[in-house]
Amino acid sequence: MSYLTDKLRAPSRDARGEIIVPGQMLEDIVAANPARRTLLRNSIGLSLLSVFGGSLAACGSSSDDDDDDSDNDNGSGGETPDTRYDVTFKPLDDLITADTVTVPEGYLVEVLYSAGDKCAIGSIGYTGAPQSYPVTETQAGGQHDGMHFYPLEGVDPNKGGLLVLNHENVDGATLNLDTEPTKTNLSNVGVSVIEIVRSDDGKWSVNTNSSYNKRYSGNTVYNVSGPAAAKVGSTVVGTLNNCASGPTPWGTYLTCEETTDNYWDPTQAEEGYGWIVEIDPYAPNATAVKRTAMGRFDHENTAYMLNDDNRVAFYMGDDGTPGCIYKFIPSKSYDPANRANNSSLLDEGTLYVARFNDDGSGNWVELTAGKNGLTVGAVDPGNFTQVAPGTLPESSIIDFKTQSDVLINTKAAARVAGGTLMDRPEWVTVGVDKRVYCTLTNNSSRKRTSAANPRINNSHGHIVRWQESGDSALATTFQWEMLLLAGHAESEGQPENVTGNINGDTFSSPDGLRIDPKGRLWVQTDSGATGFGNNSMYYVDQETGESKRFLVGPGGCEITGIAYSPDLTAFFINIQHPNMAWNTVRPEGGDARSATIVVRRQDGKPVGA
Repeated sequence: MSYLTDKLRAPSRDARGEIIVPGQMLEDIVAANPARRTLLRNSIGLSLLSVFGGSLAACGSSSDDDDDDSDNDNGSGGETPDTRYDVTFKPLDDLITADTVTVPEGYLVEVLYSAGDKCAIGSIGYTGAPQSYPVTETQAGGQHDGMHFYPLEGVDPNKGGLLVLNHENVDGATLNLDTEPTKTNLSNVGVSVIEIVRSDDGKWSVNTNSSYNKRYSGNTVYNVSGPAAAKVGSTVVGTLNNCASGPTPWGTYLTCEETTDNYWDPTQAEEGYGWIVEIDPYAPNATAVKRTAMGRFDHENTAYMLNDDNRVAFYMGDDGTPGCIYKFIPSKSYDPANRANNSSLLDEGTLYVARFNDDGSGNWVELTAGKNGLTVGAVDPGNFTQVAPGTLPESSIIDFKTQSDVLINTKAAARVAGGTLMDRPEWVTVGVDKRVYCTLTNNSSRKRTSAANPRINNSHGHIVRWQESGDSALATTFQWEMLLLAGHAESEGQPENVTGNINGDTFSSPDGLRIDPKGRLWVQTDSGATGFGNNSMYYVDQETGESKRFLVGPGGCEITGIAYSPDLTAFFINIQHPNMAWNTVRPEGGDARSATIVVRRQDGKPVGA
């Protein structure tokens, strides 16, 4: 989550009496890190065939049963028997604060797609003069976040394909709010679908003449499906705070709304936001769909686990302070033989919340009306982990009459059912060995601990992982363990609650993460803490917890988004909300732009090796 998101969501959360966490608001981060102060001036301060139409359009991949989820795919494209993926890069130094992207020796960094760049055919593109709606509606949005790479039929996937990416928030310095301010802001969020191509010299670029290129924005109309559609309405105008994302086994893209209200346009009913939105990147004329069966909360990303019998589960984190971890299991199997049969798979199923027991066991608690306390007159205990032992937050009565009530009020339902309140669950990833990982970014207002959240005033976060019973997506029990506690090294002599146990390069606030097709775990950070240098990306050994710093971003940015070519020779990474001079267009600066970059080795070998 961009900390700017917290800033923008604060008024509506204040009105609902929600706790705002010290240390995560813009003012607190600026106070802790004065280098970010310019963000106030440069950004916010500037003032699938009709749902898939009954059937999904034909997937562009070479076969409908291709599993293109990098979290689950064991293939690697054009590798040879001699190709090696052992991690051998020399880790970067500590405390790097350069206003550029720093990578190990032997690597290249190239900017692929920046805020305001051309997207849809006919787009003008940003050239330095702030722009307004409708021009901004067809070009790249701001604050690039989660993304995924999709192959195209007839195209070598190591030389081209579709890159789909989220725009969490606005790159305000590129916008002119004198005209149509609401629509202009809303045009800068959402999703981009772009076709990308690799030239013979290895450099990637956007094909600006591709018919696949499309923007889904906060002004776009979305269909609504699933159990809560009757209450939400058949359509909703806009998507917002598109944070992270995830693919499906059938080749669609799930963009995740990380807000349950539309703060840019409060005339819109808040029930229309906080959902998973399914987009078919191969069908630019299709209408994207909000899938209400998967619950409404501050969604971060999705990751799936697929059984041999094609039953599938989707894992999700609620980036709330605190928030819970969820799993959604569709009622029917995924059909790899007929893509159209998956067009409504996410509309029926069972939503669960995770309970992490102190003995290392865990269970998935069903969130279905009439079960586990989800009845009329249920008592919501509130975010009790945020108040001192011996006191309780004000509880409230909530009526869960129907499944729509459960899904619209998923956060409350999870608390009533006894889900574990975690320290801001962000990204989830599923490994090739079916172990599941989740980053808990931080929770500096936690007052009550548990084994899975062991630190009060947890400023630096941690990573947990679990193994489903029988390695099954359908399991209702699991075993969990702590991978690492982020924070300062023990040698620094800091207080226990800010000292981690990282073996290697220290970091704060793990956020983005993904396990690539060769089983290598990559972790990205989003920290406002001092003492760690600029936000970075790390390789983390899953057995030892050893971390190696692979990439450091420019000033003021968050590192987020991980995608790659199938042969892993190109990594696509997002630089979100930089605030100094990196990637500026205006000669005088002041418009440092978010961007998708490509990282690759000069010798053409796989990244990381």
